[in-house]
Amino acid sequence: MAQELRGMRVAILATDGVERVELDQPRGALQGAGAKTEIISLHPGEIQARQFDLNAAGTFPVDRLVADASVDDYQALLLPGGTMNPDQLRMNGDAVQFVRDFMASGKPVASICHGPWTLAEADTVRGRRLTSWPSIRTDLRNAGAEVVDQEVVVDGQLVTSRGPADLPAFCAAVVERFARAHHPMPG
Repeated sequence: MAQELRGMRVAILATDGVERVELDQPRGALQGAGAKTEIISLHPGEIQARQFDLNAAGTFPVDRLVADASVDDYQALLLPGGTMNPDQLRMNGDAVQFVRDFMASGKPVASICHGPWTLAEADTVRGRRLTSWPSIRTDLRNAGAEVVDQEVVVDGQLVTSRGPADLPAFCAAVVERFARAHHPMPG
């Protein structure tokens, strides 16, 4: 089962302030399962990563601008956290529309920590069950979500987790859910 995502293209929507471990670990799990990942961002070049929101943690090269990206080019979407990253994404019309279109497509979406802020901005959490970093749970409830405190929550196409401590369970759930979408069972 090491290549269950072979041939799958996964968009990782992130910008400056992304929590490094929340991008690195899920991307590693996806690539380890055979997926091709691309970092989609607001600006070209590199995005600045953070550790615990406070400490510089290197950079990631940007593969494509969100303004030039199409949901049709990808089979799944990853939204890592960090406080600054989704706060900037939710202020960008192209990023919000990309997330809205992805959720409308029915393709799998995974989000961790503060990542669901962008889902809320795109008005895609109403009636959904999910989890997040504790500080944004009120925002998610106000956007119509049922918010629970669990390490991983799967609600249809959506996989969410609370934060870095949940990464092992999150990565496993993301690969499993993305694989189910990539290789649907007959019947």
